[in-house]
Amino acid sequence: MRSLSIFGATGSVGESAFDLLTRAGGPDAYRTVALTGGRNVARLAEMTRALQAEVAVIADETLLDDLRSALAGTSTRAAAGEAAIDEAARMPSDWSLSAIVGTAGLMPGLRVVERGGTLALANKESLVAAGPMLMGRARASGATILPVDSEHSAIFQCLEDGKLDHVEMVTLTASGGAFRDWPVERLVHATVAEASSHPNWSMGQRITIDSASMFNKALEVIEAHEFFALPNDRIRVLVHPESIVHAMVTYADGATLAHMGPPDMRHAIGHALHWPGRARLPIAALDLAALGSLTFRAPDEERWPALRLAREVVDQGGAAGAVLNAAKEQALDDFMAGRIRFTDMAAAVEHALDIGAGRPHFGDSPNTLDAVLDWDRAARRDAADWAARNRR
Repeated sequence: MRSLSIFGATGSVGESAFDLLTRAGGPDAYRTVALTGGRNVARLAEMTRALQAEVAVIADETLLDDLRSALAGTSTRAAAGEAAIDEAARMPSDWSLSAIVGTAGLMPGLRVVERGGTLALANKESLVAAGPMLMGRARASGATILPVDSEHSAIFQCLEDGKLDHVEMVTLTASGGAFRDWPVERLVHATVAEASSHPNWSMGQRITIDSASMFNKALEVIEAHEFFALPNDRIRVLVHPESIVHAMVTYADGATLAHMGPPDMRHAIGHALHWPGRARLPIAALDLAALGSLTFRAPDEERWPALRLAREVVDQGGAAGAVLNAAKEQALDDFMAGRIRFTDMAAAVEHALDIGAGRPHFGDSPNTLDAVLDWDRAARRDAADWAARNRR
C-alpha cells in the first residue's frame, strides 16, 4: 500500500486531493502518514479521521490543545508549529503533496526532496524563491518532483519522454482573472471583494486575487523557467478566457501539442498521484461540440505589469525570485488590508526589486533555507515601506 503525506491539507488544493483520496477508498487504498493545516482545526481533524492519518499537525501552536481534543479517541498523534511540520516532512512516505501557500511551503518541500522522496509540487513559491536550490537537492538525492500547478502539469504531460531537445516554445495560458475585460483606468478603483471572484476556477482568496493581478501567472513564468530550464524567449503567455487549454508545447517541426481539460485541480493532482501511470478520475471529459470555440489573445502588460516583472526576474536570476515572491505577498497583504490600491501592488514589488538589486550578493542564488528567508524578510520590509509611504 502506497504511503503519502499532504502539507496544506485544508487549503483548496489539499481539499481537491482529499476528495480524490476518499473517492479512491481512503485508508483502504492509501496509508496516510501526515496531514498538516494552518488554523482550521475542525477540518484538519475531520480529514485526519477520514484518512486515519498517523500524524496531524496544525501550524498555529496555540491550537494544539484544540486539535488534541478533536482527535480524542483516535491513534493519531497531534502536533503543532513549524518544528512539527519539519518533523512530519522528514517522515518517510512514497508521495508527498506540497500545497502550503507562500514561502512557508518551501521548508517541507525541501525536506521531502532531501530524503529522496517524490514531491508533488503545488507550492509555486518554492521554485520562484529557491528553484536552483530545490532542483539541485532533488538531483543530489535522486528525488522526483512532479508539477501540480495545472499549467506546468500540462507542459509535463505534453513533453515527449520528458525531453526538451526539440521544444521551441511552451505556452502558459491565463484566464485573465476577474478584471480581464475591465477598462484599464477602472482598475485603480478595484476592491478586494471584486478581485476575489474568479470567473472560472474555485480557489483560495489570495490566489484568486493573484490571478486578477496576473502575479499568479508571473510566478508561473518563473516556475516554468526553473522547472524546465527554459529561457524567457521560449516561454509565452496567452490569455485564454475559457480556461480549457492549460498549456501548449510547440516543437521544432511546427507541431503544437495542447493539454485540454475542465478547470479542475483534480486533473493535475490525479496525474501526479498516479504517475507514471494514469487512473480514472471523477471528472467529466470535455464536450468540444458544446464548447463551440476557444479564444486566445496576447496579454496587455499595461493591465498586467506583473508579467514584465517576471521576465526581468528570469533575466536577473540570483535572489530576484525570492525578492519578487516575498514582496508580492506583502503587497497582497497591504491591498487586502486596504492600505494600498489594486494597481499599487506591482509598484510595491518593483520598488522591492530595485532596492534588493543594490544589496550584496543579489546576483547569487540562495543556497540555504536561511538565505532565502533573509531575502524574504528584507523584501517584505521594502514592500511594506513603499506601502506606508504611498498609503491610500
